[in-house]
Amino acid sequence: MAWKLSQGGFNIVPEGTHIFKITGCEWDEDFGKLELTLETANGYKHIERFSLIDENGEINEKANNAYSFFARTALNNPSLDEIEHTDLIGCYIKATVEHEKVKSKKDPEKTLTFAKLGDKEPASGFDKTTTAAPKTEKSAPKSNKVNLDELLG
Repeated sequence: MAWKLSQGGFNIVPEGTHIFKITGCEWDEDFGKLELTLETANGYKHIERFSLIDENGEINEKANNAYSFFARTALNNPSLDEIEHTDLIGCYIKATVEHEKVKSKKDPEKTLTFAKLGDKEPASGFDKTTTAAPKTEKSAPKSNKVNLDELLG
């Protein structure tokens, strides 16, 4: 059976300020890990991970503080004491994306780029001016040719 392959690839969220919608949430109770899937209006995806339970089965205070701030910000309710993690699905958050470049542990010749979210604040939805789809590395460059017949005609 022949399977048609997509032209898309993984696109890291560009640096700058973006509004994200929380579109998914996975809680791994065995390991105490929470993954939130975030997506921009133009299709960039980002995953925020929180290791809420440490290897001793205790609450990881730093991760719990980070998650608590994230959740209160996304829900725009700084007085929350408790939530279900699924309450975050459909919420929006505005954040500044910064890239962190590190050498690969597997291949020191390669550099890896990670997107880090900072300056988080509540958002009520996407900015209406952002609608373009992300570009992939394999996208064909746009032609700079102008059709003079169309312009003059």
